[in-house]
Amino acid sequence: MSTWIDVCDRHEIDEEDVIRFDHEGKSFAIYRSPEDSYHATAGHCTHENVHLAEGLVMDDIIECPKHNGRFNYKTGEAKGAPVCVNLKTYPVKVEGGRVFIQVG
Repeated sequence: MSTWIDVCDRHEIDEEDVIRFDHEGKSFAIYRSPEDSYHATAGHCTHENVHLAEGLVMDDIIECPKHNGRFNYKTGEAKGAPVCVNLKTYPVKVEGGRVFIQVG
């Protein structure tokens, strides 16, 4: 069964930025694009166990802070070495000014 989880107020994420969100032992990275859309991925890099919320966000890309591996945060696609495994992505919705992700 899928569940929508309340993450934060939409204004808590700066434009073209990422925040960390932890829920029931899982970690997520929540992004706000320059177009003011919101996206969610698994929180840790698929190459190293480093949280992506510490990485650099630019042009739909999150760059891992440890080894500069890059992912498209909208699709989860790994964008070249050293990362080769895509990130899991999660549906996101904004209602009443709140950001929700669907997990389960």
